[in-house]
This record gives sequence, C-alpha cells and structure tokens, in this order.
Amino acid sequence: MKKNAITRRKLIQLASGAGASLGLGWNPLAAQAEEITRKAIPATGEKIPAIGIGTNRYHVGTPEQNAGLKATLEVFANLGGTVIDTAPVYRTSENILGQLIAEFGNRDELFIATKVEKKDQESAIQRMEESFEKLQTPVIDLMQSHQMNAAEKTLPIMRDWQAQRRFRYVGITTSDTSTHPRMLELMNKERMDFIQVNYSLSNREAAERILPLADAKGIAVLINIPFARGALFKAVADRPLPEWATEFDCDSWAQFFLKYVISHPAVTCAIPGATKAHHASDNFGAAHGRLPDAALRRKQEEYFDAI
Repeated sequence: MKKNAITRRKLIQLASGAGASLGLGWNPLAAQAEEITRKAIPATGEKIPAIGIGTNRYHVGTPEQNAGLKATLEVFANLGGTVIDTAPVYRTSENILGQLIAEFGNRDELFIATKVEKKDQESAIQRMEESFEKLQTPVIDLMQSHQMNAAEKTLPIMRDWQAQRRFRYVGITTSDTSTHPRMLELMNKERMDFIQVNYSLSNREAAERILPLADAKGIAVLINIPFARGALFKAVADRPLPEWATEFDCDSWAQFFLKYVISHPAVTCAIPGATKAHHASDNFGAAHGRLPDAALRRKQEEYFDAI
C-alpha cells in the first residue's frame, strides 16, 4: 500500500467497501485533491498531519477483527494519515501494528509513537527493546514516558537512545487532568520534544497552562481523548450541526470536535481512536479545509457550554 500512488478507483473501493465515507458527508475523493493540514514539530520543523490515530483498542484477534483493523489503517494511510500512537500496555496493539505495517510495506511513510511505563531502569530498557521487536522497526519516531511514570529516570535513557538515532523524538504523556501540575513541573526541568495531554471541547484545562508553556518552550503537543471518551457525542445527541460550522468546512460532529482541538496554536496533532474505516475517514476529514479562528473557537465553546 503506497498512499502516494493511490488511484481514483482505489479510493472508490475504500469508500464503498470499507465504508470510508458512508453517511458522513465526507468525500475522500475530494479530500485527495485538497491540502492536508500539517503542523511543524518545533524541535526540527518537520511537519506532520494534524490528525493521527490512537490504537488503544487494537488487539490481535480473530481473522475478521484483524481484517477490520487492517481496513481502518489502510483508509487512514491512503488519505494521508501518518501519525500512529500505541503503547505496550495496550495489550497486543504493538504486535498487530507491527504485523500490519510490515504487510503494507509503508513503514517509511509513517510516524510511529509508543511509550514506556516501567519505573526501574532495567525493566524500562527491556520494555523499549521489546517495542522495537513488536513494531518490527529499527527506529521509533517518538518514545514517550507513559503517564510520566518515573520520567526523571527514563528520559535520560531515552535521550541517549535518541542520540544513537534509535528514537527520533522523546516526550511524556498524561491522560489525567489531576496530573497536569506534574507535567508542568517536568516540562520546566526536563528536555523533551513532545508532550501528550488530554484536551477537548468539554475539558479545556490543558489550555490554561500546559499548552501555553508548550508553545513558549517549543514542545510539540499530541492530544489524546479529543472526544472526551465519547461524552461529546452523547452531549450533542441527534442535534444537527450548527449552520455556522460551514465557516470552517465542517461536515460532521467528529470534525467539529477535532477542528476545535487542532486549531489551538500549540497543538501539533490530535490522535482520536478509531477501529472502523469510516470513523478513520471521518476523523481525518478534520485535517482538510479551514480551521476555526479565535472568534469561531469561542463560538464553539459557547455553543457547547449552553447544551
């Protein structure tokens, strides 16, 4: 699978066979002709698509289940997606990703991020070596201290491996608002290229201090839980999109929520989870067209807060 060589016929097959755009108002054929929204990693200036994919629910399963994950990743990559986030604690996520990426033969086109959660040095080293094996790659684009577990101990090791060009970037993660003070502390005293933090239209706390600090220190930002674990969709229920959503080329609620997130100046990429091809396609639609400006972002906040 080579996304740069995708044909119109292939996109039609993806849209109909895998359900890449059914009922969503999102047209992958039109998307291919548009410029993907990319954002720069401050440490190097390298640009990555503003929408990636989270793989917490990617597990080695039945042939049918594995085929569904394969179709999802295929649609994601063919539409221009590159950023894939995983972790050893996501059960067999690294295994299935390694298998599928090797099968696709598109490793060089992807930006693979994973994590290490072990607290002692020996276990952390073993865990990171296992990630190379499971992902079937000699280089990992981004290694992160998962939930900042013993980050002061593991970040120096990660930076050493970065100097050896085994990791391209290093960073820390959290998905828990209560740990934001610790993230701020680490951002101020440790050298890192990335943070990963929870942020959404219903949980905007990261915008108060973490995102401004990342912007000031030149740290790239991955956003997890951009749909607030599904709570955003429950909040809007069956409501139609507000008419003014067309002002930032929004075709679905998923794109409404994701465009809010990636329009923040400090945010580099959002990584919504997706295990279905049509969800991956809809989500990636947020990487196309205009993004809300400051006034429209306030309008989104006011609209949501009033629900």
